[in-house]
Amino acid sequence: MSFKYLRPMPSPDEIKSELPLSEKGTAVKKKRDQEIADIITGKDSRFLVIVGPCSADNEDAVIDYISRLAKVADKIKDKVLVVPRIYTNKPRTTGEGYKGIATQPDPMGAPDMVAGLKAMRHMHIRSIEEYGMSAADEMLYPENWVYVDDLLSYVAIGARSVEDQHHRLTVSGFDVASGMKNPTSGDFSVMLNSVYAAQHPHHFTFAGYEVETTGNPLAHTILRGAVSRHGNNSENYHYEDLMRLKVMYDQMDVVNQASIIDVNHSNSGKKFKHQIRIVHEVMHNRRFSLDIHNLVKGVMIESYLVEGNQKISDHQTYGQSITDPCLGWDDTEKLLYDIADQA
Repeated sequence: MSFKYLRPMPSPDEIKSELPLSEKGTAVKKKRDQEIADIITGKDSRFLVIVGPCSADNEDAVIDYISRLAKVADKIKDKVLVVPRIYTNKPRTTGEGYKGIATQPDPMGAPDMVAGLKAMRHMHIRSIEEYGMSAADEMLYPENWVYVDDLLSYVAIGARSVEDQHHRLTVSGFDVASGMKNPTSGDFSVMLNSVYAAQHPHHFTFAGYEVETTGNPLAHTILRGAVSRHGNNSENYHYEDLMRLKVMYDQMDVVNQASIIDVNHSNSGKKFKHQIRIVHEVMHNRRFSLDIHNLVKGVMIESYLVEGNQKISDHQTYGQSITDPCLGWDDTEKLLYDIADQA
């Protein structure tokens, strides 16, 4: 056989029983779920900022980062709702390389999915219990949702997953805001078809069950730029791109037209400092056009304690990305205050 069955995975109930969220933490998440939902639906005029490391590879560094983020978030809470990125899965184009703490709790060690699920859950719980910040994560493996469905306030579907039927149908059963990225080709129609699918009810199999879903009205788009077949990056955060998205949205049978701008990845060409410039352009376009103001609900920023990135090694710099390069903390803090001034 091509599959080697190593061991059965523990059930979600077993993992949740071992690592439970308190009643206080549950109330925090419920409140933040509603706040994010109100921004997506337009009931809340605040700007959403989803910010944090490209990959949450080290719990101590991530929680250190969130401790700083929480202080800034409290100061700008009237204008901006800050959601930390705790991305525990890392999609890989070729399948090679570090796949995130959910797969590989020790970046230098062997994969361990059980330990990874526990590490993923433990980090999210600490963010909620210690700092009152339920977080965003990317759903790389749909079945993992049931291990963290009581923790996440925002879910992103990546550029390599957005065309996948199982991801789309799974999102249709979520009750939290879920962003569908444009594929690496940059095709808006693929992204919008994914939003349409996620917003409508479905009948399918999930986690060993036959299920029905009611649809997720909080599904929306994320613009992350594109990559040509020759490997060149192209942006899709400019005024013309946003107006084109607005026109295409108007032609779709979906509710709550909303978009988040991912200011790194192909939009920045992974030139992490460019995220600052791109955020300012997005904020300018929101002030210039009411249509764009109503459409663009927030930004995604990749940021960590130390700017740039590094290779995985025994001598790693604390708080520096081991995947894509990120903004450092000082630039991030200033940018958050700038966003609040312009929101």
